[in-house]
Amino acid sequence: MPALWTRSGASEAPAQRPRGVPPGGEAPSKIESPGMSPGPVIRVSGIRKSYGKTLAVDDVSFEVPPGQIFGLIGPNGAGKTTTMECVEGLRQPDRGTIEVFGLDPIRGAQALQRRLGVQLQEAHLQKRIKVWEAVDLWASLFDTTVDAAALLDQLGLTEKRNAWFMTLSGGQKQRLFIALALINDPELVFLDELTTGLDPQARHTIWDLVREIPARGKTVFLTTHLMEEAERLCDHVAIIDHGRIIDHDTPAGLVARHCPERSVLVSTTHPDAASRFRALSSVDRVTSVDDQLTIRGHGPDLVTETIHCLSEHGMRVTAFRTEEPTLEDVFLTLTGRSVRQ
Repeated sequence: MPALWTRSGASEAPAQRPRGVPPGGEAPSKIESPGMSPGPVIRVSGIRKSYGKTLAVDDVSFEVPPGQIFGLIGPNGAGKTTTMECVEGLRQPDRGTIEVFGLDPIRGAQALQRRLGVQLQEAHLQKRIKVWEAVDLWASLFDTTVDAAALLDQLGLTEKRNAWFMTLSGGQKQRLFIALALINDPELVFLDELTTGLDPQARHTIWDLVREIPARGKTVFLTTHLMEEAERLCDHVAIIDHGRIIDHDTPAGLVARHCPERSVLVSTTHPDAASRFRALSSVDRVTSVDDQLTIRGHGPDLVTETIHCLSEHGMRVTAFRTEEPTLEDVFLTLTGRSVRQ
């Protein structure tokens, strides 16, 4: 998909255009390059944010290294969006510190503006703005952009380029906002519930696009309540619940630490199957319902030992499958409730 990431100047532009400078503001005298920001791209330390009596974020700390996809995961209302908006500079935390490329996201907003791409969970455009007009408008704010036509094509919006915003479906609007977040080829991309409202095909298309971003040395910070999305995309995840980070690691690291148990389900009529499986060193317990046995255990050798046992004792098998724990299981273990609540 090389055409998508081809840099281009904004064409058919007015003679004078804003270049990432807010109304009444002055252009920064110096904008740091990526090499001038050593260490984490994002550093959050002890932030807290309340809305009246509601404590939305409580002593949250984490770091995001460059070139990774970092996911903040948790149920709806856990504090994900508030945390992200504080990092983006859209909200001021009540206390704590935030650095993005070494800058405070509020005081350094002017210098950071060109380096960030933001897709908000909820956003709106003028009802009668066309898709291509919205993309062209966003592109006009930056000196450098990606190929807009290729971006719309990748997001499945080419046929809708002349459609008014108000005629788009929810999923099409979501894809348009993702296009607007990526049009300036940002160094850091914020994606808040990026596939909400998308059908499975569109969701996988977006996932493929997001995976390509870190390959170009860029960083992604996303929030999601979809555990499959986090497992497929994220290099590192932090689980947030009731405004607090309750654990963070790679997806595999979280699963290995909190849900190390694996299961093998075997259907067999062999009379001694259960006892044979219980004798295996990696097996913790065996349960049976009719001819189906569920073999639960720890360690990487569970499946191998089970297969060797079947072969050694000549057991005839009519069904065989394995079950691996997921981030959903981790969240249930840590909080005792479904991540989708």
